[in-house]
Amino acid sequence: MMIRKVFTGFTIAGLFLLLTHGLFAQDTLRLNIQQVIQLATEQSPQAILAKHQFRASYWAYRTYQAKYRPALSMNATLPDYLRVFEKEYDFNTGQEYYVEKNTNNSTLGLSLTQNIGFTGGSIFTSSDLTRFDVFGSDRSVQYISTPMSIGLRQPIFDYNPLKWEKRIEPIKYEEAKKSYLDAMESVNMRAVNLFFNLTLAQLNQEIAHVNYSNADTLYRIAQGRYNIGTIAEDELLQMELRLLNAGTALNRAGIDLQIQEFQLRSFLGYNENVQIQLIIPSEIPDLEVNVDQVLSLARKNNPEILDFQRQLLEAQRDVAQARLQKGLNANLFATFGLTQRANDFSDAYRNPLDQQRVRIGFELPIVDWGLGRGRYKLAQSNEEVVKTNVAQAKIDFQQSIILNVAQFNLQDDQVLIAAKADTTARKRYEVTKQRFLIGKIAVLDLNVADSEKDVAKRGYISALRDYWTYFYNLRKMTLYDFINQRDLSADFDRLVR
Repeated sequence: MMIRKVFTGFTIAGLFLLLTHGLFAQDTLRLNIQQVIQLATEQSPQAILAKHQFRASYWAYRTYQAKYRPALSMNATLPDYLRVFEKEYDFNTGQEYYVEKNTNNSTLGLSLTQNIGFTGGSIFTSSDLTRFDVFGSDRSVQYISTPMSIGLRQPIFDYNPLKWEKRIEPIKYEEAKKSYLDAMESVNMRAVNLFFNLTLAQLNQEIAHVNYSNADTLYRIAQGRYNIGTIAEDELLQMELRLLNAGTALNRAGIDLQIQEFQLRSFLGYNENVQIQLIIPSEIPDLEVNVDQVLSLARKNNPEILDFQRQLLEAQRDVAQARLQKGLNANLFATFGLTQRANDFSDAYRNPLDQQRVRIGFELPIVDWGLGRGRYKLAQSNEEVVKTNVAQAKIDFQQSIILNVAQFNLQDDQVLIAAKADTTARKRYEVTKQRFLIGKIAVLDLNVADSEKDVAKRGYISALRDYWTYFYNLRKMTLYDFINQRDLSADFDRLVR
C-alpha cells in the first residue's frame, strides 16, 4: 500500500510541556496514533469489557450445544429414614388404631438422556436399585432392582424449542464474534478521538505559549515606540490587551491540557506518574475505497446484518409458539424395562420381570375467552413490526455506508489542503511580523495574521482527526482492514481461556 506523505510547518513543543509538568524523561511516553490504538486494544477498560461480553456469549452457545449431547446423571437417596405412628383401619373389627412405622428407604440410580432436536422429545435409559428396610420386631429387608429401563418423552402438537434454537443460536454466536470485533473498532475510534483531543490540547498549549511570548515582546517594543511618539496610545493599549488575552489563553490551555492528558492516560490504564507526549501523524494511507466493495463487505461482516436475521427468526419463532399453544397439547411418555424384587441382594438381579408403562396426557382449551387467539394475533403483529423495522434499518444502514464512503474519499484532499494552508499561514505571519517590526503595517494586520496562523494549525489537526475517524468508522462498518486487504479477525479460542 502506497503511503502519501503530508508535511506541515509545525511540531508539538515537547520541551516546554516537559518543564511545565516537572517529570523526568523516563516518566514520559512518546506515542504515535498507532501505538495509542494498540495500547487501547490491549489494556483499556472497554477492550476488557468487550472480551468478557464475548465470553458470556461463548458459554451461552456452549450451553445450547450441550442440549444435543447425551447427559449422564446419578441420583441417590441415602437414607430416607422414617419413624412415625400412622393410623390404620381394621376391617374385621371396624376399629382404627395407630401402629409404629420404622423404615428406611435407600435408592441409587443412573440415567442417560438424549434430546431429539427434530421432534423436541427425548429418549432415556436408566438403571436403579432400592433397598427397603423395616426395623422392629418384624424386621425385614427387600431389594427392588431395575437393571435396565428405556423410555421416551415426546410432546405432540406442541412447540419445539430445540428446533428453533438450532436455527437461532448459531446465528447469535456468529453475531457475538462479529460484535466483539465491532466493539474493538469502537475502542479504536475512542482512542483516535482521545488522541486528537490531547494533540489539540498540546498544540493549543504550544500556540498559547508562543503567542504569549510574542505578545510580551511586541508590547515592550510598542512601549518604546510610544515613548518616542511613533505610535498612538490606542495602539499601545491594543498591544497591552493582546498581552492580557494571551495570558488568559495560556492559563486555559494549561488546564485543558491536564484534563485531556488525564482522560487519555486513564483510558490507556496509566497512573498520574506517566506523562504522555503525542507524535502528530505526518502521513496517511494512499487509499480510496469503492462504495460497492464497502457495501458487499458490510453485508458479509457487519453484526447488524446478523442481528436483522436473528430478529426475523425470533419473530417467526414467537408466532409458531403462539399458534401451537392455542390448540391441542399432548404428551407421550413410554417406558419398557426389567425389574425384580428379592430379600437378598444377589436375587434382586436374577430372572427379572418385564416392566412397561405408557401414558398420554393432553390439554385442550374449551373456553379461554380468546386468550390463545389473542396471543397468536399479537405475535403476528409483532412479526410484522419486526419486518418493517428491519427493512427500514437495512435502508438506513446502506445509506449510512454510502455517505461515509463519500466523506472518507474526500478526506485525503482535505488533509493536503489543510497542511498547505498551515504552511502558508505560518509564512505569512512571519512576513507580517517582520513588517510590523520595521513599522510598515499596523497592529491590526499583525493580529489578523497571527489569528489565521493559529486557525490553520488547528485546521490541520482537525483534518487529520476527520481522516482517521472516517477510516476507523469504515473499518467498524465492514470489519475489514483496507490497508492489508483482509477481514478483521481475532483469536477467539484465546479469549475464552
